[in-house]
Amino acid sequence: MSAELRLKKLRGSGGFVMARVTDEQQSKGNLGGPDLFLAPIGRLESEKISKYTCNTCEKEFEGSPKIEFENPNEEVAENLILVERGKYLCNECGSTIAEYRDFRKPDEQMDVGLANPIEQQQETSFSDFDTFTEQETVQPQVAPEPSLGGDTFRSIFGMDVFDETAKRIGKAKQGSVETPVGEGLRCPSCNFDNKPDSKFCESCGAQL
Repeated sequence: MSAELRLKKLRGSGGFVMARVTDEQQSKGNLGGPDLFLAPIGRLESEKISKYTCNTCEKEFEGSPKIEFENPNEEVAENLILVERGKYLCNECGSTIAEYRDFRKPDEQMDVGLANPIEQQQETSFSDFDTFTEQETVQPQVAPEPSLGGDTFRSIFGMDVFDETAKRIGKAKQGSVETPVGEGLRCPSCNFDNKPDSKFCESCGAQL
């Protein structure tokens, strides 16, 4: 692909920016429709952004919005690390223009696995049911489930569950994934639950 920079309009959940991007960045921001989105591209250099528009202020501003980010380096699934998360903020009112997350696979030859806990809790034996029921304050345990295709399926109570592309699809409950209801607008593209007043997905930038 060409390394030539092109001025493009990149949409976010709370506005958009005008920035010079490469063809590779443009392909990342193309989710299949006519618009390009900022979230899949991640963090741009502020000097590449010429101006931005804030939906809250309903105004256009010269220069780059404020960019805040952190590097948790957190393992969110087997062979999948959340390297960076950040957001673009309006310099005038502080509203979020767009949010992004940057994931990496340490082993490129290995597929992304299921979202298992990083620190496995000790499994509890259920042979003594009376003893188990008396433990009213016991923490949720990871219990073995019936074998599915030779692999043991594990349920992870209350934890976020991600699909193979690292998109959050809900929370785990016994034997299945429990998708939150009523928490906000659900993205039809990546199933991320957004704030009720969001116009674009805070995770992938798709229009809601």
